Amino acid sequence: MSDPNNPNIDKRSTPQYALYQRENFWKPNTGEVPLFNTEPGKLEELAKQKLTEAGWYYASSNAGQSYTHLANRQAFFRHRIIPRQLVDTNLRDTTTTIFGHKVTAPIGFAPIGINKIYNIDGELPVAKVANELNLPYTLSTAGSNPIEKVAEANGQGPRFYQLYMPHDDELTISLLTRAFNSGFDVCMLTTDTWQLAWRHDDVSTGNYAFYRGVGADLGLSDPIFQRRLAEAGIDPVKQPNEAGAMWIDNVWHGRAWSWEKMPWLIKTWKKISGGRSFCLKGIQSVEDVKRAVEIGCDGIVVSNHAGRQVDGAIAGLDALENIVAAVGDKTYIMYDSGIRGAADVAKALALGAKFVWVGRLWVWGLSIMGEAGVRHVMKSLLADFDIFMNVAGFQNIEQIDKTALESYPKSYAMIAEKSKL
Repeated sequence: MSDPNNPNIDKRSTPQYALYQRENFWKPNTGEVPLFNTEPGKLEELAKQKLTEAGWYYASSNAGQSYTHLANRQAFFRHRIIPRQLVDTNLRDTTTTIFGHKVTAPIGFAPIGINKIYNIDGELPVAKVANELNLPYTLSTAGSNPIEKVAEANGQGPRFYQLYMPHDDELTISLLTRAFNSGFDVCMLTTDTWQLAWRHDDVSTGNYAFYRGVGADLGLSDPIFQRRLAEAGIDPVKQPNEAGAMWIDNVWHGRAWSWEKMPWLIKTWKKISGGRSFCLKGIQSVEDVKRAVEIGCDGIVVSNHAGRQVDGAIAGLDALENIVAAVGDKTYIMYDSGIRGAADVAKALALGAKFVWVGRLWVWGLSIMGEAGVRHVMKSLLADFDIFMNVAGFQNIEQIDKTALESYPKSYAMIAEKSKL
């Protein structure tokens, strides 16, 4: 395994995360065992055992019949990595830079809401681990802790704010101001979730935490929203269900925004932040990415919300190929949807993404063992990626390009996975 006395370790620009493999192999010698299996299918199953029914359904449910979710995973199968041999990877560099932040790897914590249904501390342990690993953390507007508390937990880590935009400009400005004042220096507007898709398990069980008075702390701590509650005559202490419902009905409101509102939002964020970057998350079509470039977006996240919003949609990875071919380097292209391991990260990078976001992996870790679970999952992913670069023959991120892949046509027949992952 990785020799801890390898003289190259001290010369590397990033930690030798491959040593986490050795650390786990050695544990039985000291009467310990690895925390849990991080193979995605086993990770999912263990999280299911740990979570309440409500938590499990919300984390695992997809739109409709989960066809988009399946398509996301299948798209990865038609691209095969071509390893290179006898490459000096001893000083391999996993680092990249995203919007001015130099980070450990091209991997970040995707925005996921209501973390308190997975762990009592919600987003706080997740933000803490992100800082430890020097990976970007993105806070969802549907987060279940106040913005300021999440920032405190994240310390000096790079952090972004994902916006679900209310139809209340004063409230939007308040949220963005709080976020920037708390060190969230990139705004990421999610464009595909004005309301939740039809998710059978959630609907059949009435599973909506906000309507049960759970998870609305980010909104309830906002001064403008507090004023709105007072105007509506709702006491959040005595009427938690009504307060939670009023908050989320301002966030997932079912009232679509259009391109016409985007110049206002970009201008508002740039004014608040002193010109920091603005991105759109949820882009899947070439027409939309061209529009995003035209209006001055600094970046986009190619994403279908991990198959949770439109059933039967294009696979995220297929959309990534189309978008990269259309706009190239005209905007900073990131990817989200279906990432389950280092090989998936590499395939997205090879197809033109500059950065990759992961979500369900760390949610399962949070559900299983809180802070320690998140740390184990994400350190394992970093170790997997570090080892991948070593054994596949890549010295740095820039070398992972389309020449590293053998790709089959989009019509290539594939079988479904056993796991919903």
